[in-house]
Amino acid sequence: MDSGEKRLNELGYKQELRREMTLFKSLAITFSTVTMFAGIPLYGPSLLYAGPASLVWGWVVVSFFTWFIGIAMAEICSSFPTTGSLYFWAAHLAGPTWGPLASWCCAWLETIGLIAGIGTMAYSSSQVLQIIILLCTGTNKGGGYLASPGVFLGMYVFFTMIWAILNTFALQVIAFIDMISIIWQLIGGSVLIVLLPLVALSTQPASFVFGHFELASESTGISSKPYAIILSVLFSHFSLLGYDTAAHITEETKGADKNGPISILASIFIVSLYGWMYVLVLTFSIQNFDYLYDVNNETGGAYVPAQILYDAFHGRYHNSIGAIIFLVVIWGSFFFGGLSSTTSAARVVYALSRDDGFPFSSIWRKIHPKHKVPANAVWLCATICIIMGLPIIKVNVVFTAIISICTIGWVGSYGVPIFARLVMAEKNFKAGPFYLGKASKPVCFVAFLWICYTCSVFLLPNLYPIEWKNFNYAPVALAVCLTVIMLWWILDARKWFKGPVRNIGSDQNGKV
Repeated sequence: MDSGEKRLNELGYKQELRREMTLFKSLAITFSTVTMFAGIPLYGPSLLYAGPASLVWGWVVVSFFTWFIGIAMAEICSSFPTTGSLYFWAAHLAGPTWGPLASWCCAWLETIGLIAGIGTMAYSSSQVLQIIILLCTGTNKGGGYLASPGVFLGMYVFFTMIWAILNTFALQVIAFIDMISIIWQLIGGSVLIVLLPLVALSTQPASFVFGHFELASESTGISSKPYAIILSVLFSHFSLLGYDTAAHITEETKGADKNGPISILASIFIVSLYGWMYVLVLTFSIQNFDYLYDVNNETGGAYVPAQILYDAFHGRYHNSIGAIIFLVVIWGSFFFGGLSSTTSAARVVYALSRDDGFPFSSIWRKIHPKHKVPANAVWLCATICIIMGLPIIKVNVVFTAIISICTIGWVGSYGVPIFARLVMAEKNFKAGPFYLGKASKPVCFVAFLWICYTCSVFLLPNLYPIEWKNFNYAPVALAVCLTVIMLWWILDARKWFKGPVRNIGSDQNGKV
């Protein structure tokens, strides 16, 4: 028997999903969820807050602490290779007394974060496609077409539905597409990293990239240097997110107790390295810093990375073809990321429904009879994502809010099992092939503190003075969601939700 399936049986679950994913396929799906260019929409605002130095070095700092989270999660994943992943880990690590509450909180944070993650990819895909169309039709200066809010929303919905349709087929289809994704991003990203500085007519000096710090108080309303630095690093926080996808597909991965941790750590390594190189290349290739944000420039001041690409290629070749090609590469990474995010979100909804923790669980835990995928859960996630994006038609800060909700929910769900692992007695932990030994507690402690910090900074206002048009409504949305979830727990769910439910070797109540 496969080692992952054997461990799954020990935990009380029978093998229902097809276990046919190799290490490379698992890594491909995980890497596609993280995506090399995930945080690029935040590059412009982050650069504006405090200049290039805080952005460049902020990536290094965030990458360093992300490794603590990844290593802590890899150890737990090796011990608990289940589709329920984070909330399943929380239930077992927190023990019989606190397990149900820990599992409940983790499951809902994870669900909120993952579904919002689909929204971030749909928005980012639409945003890049909007700029591609603008450059193809003549640029902002030349009368090019810039999509209206209604058309933009239509793109958002279209991408979400395409990902849902593709996820309705067998996971092997997604795995094949994501193998294309990892090749697409690595080759495309590598070419961009090498080519962009060579094409640019001039490059910024190293002193500017690594040492220039400048507040943009007139644009952001922020005059505090520490506050500006914190906001400039949000780009890195969001970029290094999603590596838990490997855990969500462990029941479909061969040797998941070994390959799950490898996929988690390998995806962090690739994105940490390539992402930083991409940040450096973009920043070195800036031609005119102030012109990047001019609403009358070729991209309408709407997408700073696109303007950097345009300035470089148009300056050298007097056309925008090169910029468009590389924007297609970036768009592809978002498309693949949305596809994988949908895969991951649906698995969490399915696993939670399998344990009767989701409203109308009997519907969402159904498996497609032919393709063996949770098709109903896929379409539920897509529907919620579309509803979340409807304010695009009227409000300009939707993307900021969705990113904040995504990051807080997603990273917050990491914190629950890691904290439980930190406080549990070592003798109660059944180690898998990847085991930290005495280093486990210090690693989990640093990881948990960093998670708390990350969740806090995404609740902060992004611009001053605070007005309706720039209001970060993520704290309000999260407060409403979490209040409903906790009231549901106190008034009802605590009476029947006991955490993961065994489907083999169960007692008469079917509980673990």
